Amino acid sequence: MPPRRRTLYTNARLLDPSSGLDVKGALLTESDRIIDLGPKLASGGFAGDTEVIDCQGHCLAPGLIDMHVWLREPGAEHQETIATGARAAAAGGVTTMVAMPNTDPVIDEVALVEFIARRAADTAVVRILPAAAITKGTKGEEMTELGLLAQAGAVAFTDGEKPVASSRLMRRALSYATTFDLLLMQHCEDPSLAKGGAMNEGEIAARLGLAGIPAVAEIIMLERDLRLLEVTGSRLHATHLSTAESLDAVRRAKQRGLRITAGAAPHNFALNELDVGDYRTFAKVKPPLRVESDRKAVVDAIADGTIDVISSAHAPQDPESKRLPFGQAEFGIIGLETLLALTLELYHNGSVPLLKLLACLTCNPARLLKLQSGRLAPGAPADLLVFDPDTPWRIDEKKFRSKAKNSPYDGRRVQGHALRTVVGGQTVFQRKRES
Repeated sequence: MPPRRRTLYTNARLLDPSSGLDVKGALLTESDRIIDLGPKLASGGFAGDTEVIDCQGHCLAPGLIDMHVWLREPGAEHQETIATGARAAAAGGVTTMVAMPNTDPVIDEVALVEFIARRAADTAVVRILPAAAITKGTKGEEMTELGLLAQAGAVAFTDGEKPVASSRLMRRALSYATTFDLLLMQHCEDPSLAKGGAMNEGEIAARLGLAGIPAVAEIIMLERDLRLLEVTGSRLHATHLSTAESLDAVRRAKQRGLRITAGAAPHNFALNELDVGDYRTFAKVKPPLRVESDRKAVVDAIADGTIDVISSAHAPQDPESKRLPFGQAEFGIIGLETLLALTLELYHNGSVPLLKLLACLTCNPARLLKLQSGRLAPGAPADLLVFDPDTPWRIDEKKFRSKAKNSPYDGRRVQGHALRTVVGGQTVFQRKRES
């Protein structure tokens, strides 16, 4: 048996959103687990072979859990691979991410779920959990074998950026999921209303001569799914809501006891439709960037708990897919390496307390996915993030570890970044000091 390795993280600001802990202290890990933590821990004696890491007063929190990532493998490895996406995640403080099934082929069979798990074990420095498709080929016509896929390791079910348009099929999927308490995730957008749209419908789109995606496309699909939840009693995660009306609908549904949760991506609260500017295709995303009042509504929804999860919606695209006329360019923004810094903007401007923001990135997604991680507690996995919340820096796409560079944030001034990322007790990223 290999010897158990112990690591003591001292001089840290311990942050655990699941318990509300915010205290100066130390944390001790043994092999791949946390064994103790607290303000008095470092005062005790430890064996000479214990590695000591001085956090220098920086924050020590659970590693981030990103519920919505496109890794493009298999089928589009020129855009991103499991290995490159994992390195980008580690640099952003993400220790666990859920890989979307929209690959080629689509992750809709047991063998493909197992393939993702094997590739992740062989090539990834962070934990990668596969999501499987709700419908075969994400075509919206025939339901996949949800139970078998879950047994194979699928942690959630979604057709990715393709909503399940058939009400009959969605009801069947929700009913079946109830039996095993599976999590379904839905991109809330009526495809017939959104068809052909390139950005938010409104004055800006009209001025640019671009076809719009109306806000009503989101609320119509969401309201339908909320009705189906009432009938089935299942649970559903609405990914990346972008309008005030949708968020109000989720508030009301939660008050009625429906098992609905909601997510947002940084671009939902860091940008608005004006950032499309002069046909900036790097700002083309689904759901589209909305009006300023919707952006503010997303911030308010994070603050009041209507939004449970913040995820990157990392969607890598190659230059050829983006360097096209706006209407023809692909949707998507990369976000693994900017997730933490953009989320911290809400803390720095006083909109949302730090622990509440961290909950959206750690314990909340862990709860939805039924993971043991996402918390600082004895017995929990030693998936950790040491981060500096304050140091200012400028986003530089040339330094991204992702294969793709399709970020609208290049040159943006932000504060805070990951200093050390630990997965299963092993350091997988350590930021070098700037010279």
